[in-house]
Formats: sequence, structure tokens, C-alpha cells
Amino acid sequence: MHPDPGRGPVRRAVSSLDPRVEAATGHDVGTLWDHRDRGLLDEAQNLLADRHRALAQAETAVTFYRTLLHRLSNGEFPVDAPLFERIGRTVDQLEGAAAARDAAEHLVLAALEPIEVAARIARPGNQAPLAVADQAALLAIARGTKLHQHLLTGQMSVATASGARVSYAHLQQLEAAGLVSRDTGHPVHAGQPIALTEAGRAALGRRIRPTAGASASPAPVTRPGVFPPHRR
Repeated sequence: MHPDPGRGPVRRAVSSLDPRVEAATGHDVGTLWDHRDRGLLDEAQNLLADRHRALAQAETAVTFYRTLLHRLSNGEFPVDAPLFERIGRTVDQLEGAAAARDAAEHLVLAALEPIEVAARIARPGNQAPLAVADQAALLAIARGTKLHQHLLTGQMSVATASGARVSYAHLQQLEAAGLVSRDTGHPVHAGQPIALTEAGRAALGRRIRPTAGASASPAPVTRPGVFPPHRR
């Protein structure tokens, strides 16, 4: 019998990703799920909570079939052809459940990693610099940017007021990292305004790391007609 995910909430199944989920969101898993049910999370955390629930269900299925396999092989049943058939069927089901669990883990990671990036950027005292390309994109977006979708082709494009080029893929990366957000109150065919988030403004304020070997302070400028100071 396959466990039925629809019978009540699947409570937390221990997974190797739980500590990372809790560290990135600031909530234990039970609280994260509760906040998801009450509509207290943002879109990125909603996605993470939903995918983590699916992972918990997948972990439960793995445990179910592993326990069943142990029961079939521990001497409780007579060793005969029907037992071999049940063991073979259970092994196949366990393999399928493990594959589903692995796929669910990948989906959780895809939702978790952008939240981890945003959390590192927003952490007080974090001095991590922006990549040069990210800095340029954020500067362009800060000056006015809209996302457009072509009516016929469906192709997405980013239009900046400054004329700087920002690809849609790059915009998605910045959005996933929590650095920019789009105003979904406007239809994308007419143009959705893009703005920096608080984390994006903080990251842009740090700019990029100075190039190696740059002087900490500019050299004094000698005025015309004045001899440079004598060094002993």
C-alpha cells in the first residue's frame, strides 16, 4: 500500500536539507509550513515551503518501503515464491521512491539557493562585493527598467531607460537572489516596472571590490609653479 499524501498534513521528515532551510528562512520547518498555510511568507519562501513538503512526502515513502522490505526479510513470512515476488515488487517501489526523493531534493535546492544568496547579501556586516556585471545591471535597473513580453513570439525582453543591455536571464538571476522585484500589478505585455529591493540597494551601495594594487589614498597633486616637497 502506497502512503496517501492526501490524508492530513505530512509532518516533518528528517532530511539533510532541513538545517539549510531553517538557517536560510530563520524558521524551523514546522513554523515555515505553518506560516505558508497562513499566507505569511513571500513568493520565494512559499515555493520553498511547498517543495520542502513534497520532499517530506517523498522521504516518508522511502521510509515506508524500506520498513516494508525489512519486515518481508526478517523471518516473519515463509520463504516461498509469493514472498520473492513481494520482495521484488517492494524493491522496485523503494527504488522508485528513492528516485522521487532525489528529484524532490533537487527542486528544494533550486528554491533554497536564491534565498541563501539573498540572506547572505542582507546579513548585517556582510561586505561581499558585487560582480561587475551585476553592478552594471543594478545601476541600469535603478535608473528605470521595464520587462516586456512580445505579443506574438512570447519572447521576454528588458528595456532600460539608460539604454544599457540587461538580458532576461540576468534579470531572473538578480530576481532569484532577491536583488530586484517586478511590479506584477502591470501586465507584462504593456511592460512591468522593475525596481531594486532593499537588499539590492544595499548591495549596490557596497559596489565592487577595488582592483588589486590600487592605492588606498590618492597621491597629492602638485600645484603649478610649486616644487614638490623634498624627501630625505
